[in-house]
Amino acid sequence: MAKVAFLLGPQFEDSEMQAPYEAIRAEGHETVIIGLKAGEKLEGKQGKASYTTELGIADAKPEQFDAAVIPGGSSPEALRNDPAIQSFVQRLDEEKKTIAAICHGPQLLISAGLAKGRTLTCYPPLRDDLANAGANYVDQEVVVEGNFVSSRTPKDEPAFIRETLKSIEKRVKQASR
Repeated sequence: MAKVAFLLGPQFEDSEMQAPYEAIRAEGHETVIIGLKAGEKLEGKQGKASYTTELGIADAKPEQFDAAVIPGGSSPEALRNDPAIQSFVQRLDEEKKTIAAICHGPQLLISAGLAKGRTLTCYPPLRDDLANAGANYVDQEVVVEGNFVSSRTPKDEPAFIRETLKSIEKRVKQASR
C-alpha cells in the first residue's frame, strides 16, 4: 500500500480534501496530513470539514511518501511560498511520484517551478497563471500527464479521485518490481 501526503493549509475547499482523503483511505492506503507545522487545526472554507496536521513540513521526508494530494481553496495560496513545501513536491516529482492537484492546487506547482512544459488543468480563473508559468492549460475534468493528475473544481472530484488512485496504484506496482 502507498503512503500519501495531503498538503494542507487553512481555508481549504472542504470536499476537495474530504472526498479524496476518504477514498484513498478506503483503498487501504496510509494518509498523512502535512502542514506548515504539526498539530495545527485547519478549517475548510465551507465550514463542513476540519483536520489537524499530523506532520509539519520541516519533518516530512519525501522519500517516505509515494504520492501527494494538493486540495484547492485558499490552502495552496497559504503553502505555495514555503521553501520546504516547494522542495517536498520537487523531490516527489524528481522521483516521478504521483502529485495530484485540484482547483487552486496547481498554484503550488507553479511556485515550485514544476508547471513549465506540463499539460495541466485548474480552477478556470487561474488558467492565465498556468499559461504564464509555461504550462499548457486545458479545460477538462481531469488531466493526467506522467505523474501529475489535475482537475478543475469540486464537480470534477469523481474523475480526480479515479485517476489519482490509478496513478498511485501504478506507482505501487512499479515500486514492488
